[in-house]
Amino acid sequence: MNNTFSYYVTNYFKEYLPKVKSYSSNTIKSYKETIIQLINYFENNKIDYSKIDNINYDAINNFLLYLENENNLSISSRNQRLSAIHSLFKYIQKRELSYFDKCSQILSIEYKKTPVTIVSYMSMDEIKILLSIPNIKNNNEFKHLIILTLLYETGARVSELINIKLEDINFVNKYIILYGKGNKTRTVPISKDVLSILDNYIKRFNIIDKNSYLLGSKYSDKISRFGVQYIIDNYIKKAKDIYPNYYNQKITPHSFRHSKAMHLLEAGVNLIYIRDILGHKSITTTEIYAKTNPEIKRKAIEDNSQFIHVEDKYSNDTKQNLLNWLKNYVE
Repeated sequence: MNNTFSYYVTNYFKEYLPKVKSYSSNTIKSYKETIIQLINYFENNKIDYSKIDNINYDAINNFLLYLENENNLSISSRNQRLSAIHSLFKYIQKRELSYFDKCSQILSIEYKKTPVTIVSYMSMDEIKILLSIPNIKNNNEFKHLIILTLLYETGARVSELINIKLEDINFVNKYIILYGKGNKTRTVPISKDVLSILDNYIKRFNIIDKNSYLLGSKYSDKISRFGVQYIIDNYIKKAKDIYPNYYNQKITPHSFRHSKAMHLLEAGVNLIYIRDILGHKSITTTEIYAKTNPEIKRKAIEDNSQFIHVEDKYSNDTKQNLLNWLKNYVE
């Protein structure tokens, strides 16, 4: 039995995460940063972490309290750090049964409830206005139009967008392949109109190599996340100058993803289909759109109002079904 903490940490990052779990480099980097923070905390507080026996519930819990109270870390960020720690100790628990109880104690540390975040999304009118701003006769602005259009059309995360290559676009079957979290891929259908402007863009910029990134910049073979946000900020400002009553929330690349989901939902598209387009693991994640959109709530209430009659005598099952529905959709 090896009881050194460094032994398990090394194997966890070198073998388990990249080869067994196939986690993305971004996820591994994030987990590494958490463990480095944890080790620095141990050293600063003279906690001997060389052996796993010395790492316990209190040590980890005090680290989390330190992040919250001293580093002013948000609850969401605190929970992310805990997730990384849980992942490491689950790994240790599986590989060394003698540490099962100790790891179980650490794994019993609970996530804190985070405040409900408001989903930032644009109306259909706001999307149409925004996409009308770029001057397609100008090459730079035409590229910007492609970026804004693909963010909305595919519902891509910004990391997925900037990694699209020419070979990922299928003009025959009308779809784009996106590479998401954990190296997972998904196929997203795109409209004939979007394919048409994509074809125009590819020809205008003479993108020939199938391994070329679609959205390169003059400084790199692909545009950066900050570059995408800069472009969005620029066109939001221009649009808001024309329509000052619009765009009252901070618009990020993720806002386009939220907007796509909301508009599909408003159009009556099934949540399962929306989940697959967005690449969510669980339908529970996708349900946030149904709970956030007041129009969806209104329609749901209207559609179900036929079951709500004060004079009717309900069976217990009917009452329970109605209560469950209200809990899930009307918060």
